[in-house]
Amino acid sequence: MIDDRPAASGQRSSSRLRSYRAEAVVLKRHDFGEADRIVVLFTRQRGKLRAVAKGVRRTTSRLAGHLELFTRVELQMARGRELDIVTQAEIRDSFRGLREDLTRTSHAYFVAELADVLTEEQAEQPEVFDLLTATFGALETALDPRLVVDHYQIKLLDLVGFRPSLSTCLLCREELRPGMNAFSPFLGGALCPRCGPGEASARPISSDVLKVLRHLQRSGLPGTVRLRLSEALAREVGRTLRELSERHTECHLRSPDLIARLRDADTRL
Repeated sequence: MIDDRPAASGQRSSSRLRSYRAEAVVLKRHDFGEADRIVVLFTRQRGKLRAVAKGVRRTTSRLAGHLELFTRVELQMARGRELDIVTQAEIRDSFRGLREDLTRTSHAYFVAELADVLTEEQAEQPEVFDLLTATFGALETALDPRLVVDHYQIKLLDLVGFRPSLSTCLLCREELRPGMNAFSPFLGGALCPRCGPGEASARPISSDVLKVLRHLQRSGLPGTVRLRLSEALAREVGRTLRELSERHTECHLRSPDLIARLRDADTRL
């Protein structure tokens, strides 16, 4: 365990009362002041929280290499007045492969961005922590990172209370059959051919897209699904999930734009 904060002997008793341990994944970070860094963490014990790593940007800091993006770490934390303070850190899984390939890196950014915008601070959600670590692990070796992220996205929406309705019509509750169904991100799911035309927020959705979404929703953790999708079908699945997430977060997600630019650049090569 790396400790970057000296403590006077007279303060040890009180500091123990203010400290706690947490297993965390680093979602985001940005520089603060001359040498500090703010980190956004998703912890198993306390959900999402922001903390400060003091002096981490100094060349002598022993914490810096332990707080890389997407890293799973064991932390010792001290309660602060506004932000808690990272005092010790030890890497449990670096997920190094996510930072060695630009495509995997861009998808990992999307995973982290979704966890950041779809979860509340200080809300204990160990199942989201497990989903995050499973997804980062799957992304390291996945042949199709896009499928892993789509699977993660629909699972995360479910865990945070935004499970989309994909098998029955949101309005009349009848079972959806193959055909000209519709989808409304605003309402949060699919509509039958009779109800769809009357909903201004709905657009047509193909039976194949619904089948893929249902399969991902029913399946286990990301990395366990093996599907070969056409480019057109994969794009439509991703578009549908992105619309859902942006509807619930009421913000524009930036990582999908980066992923799309990288994919288009690869296509032109």
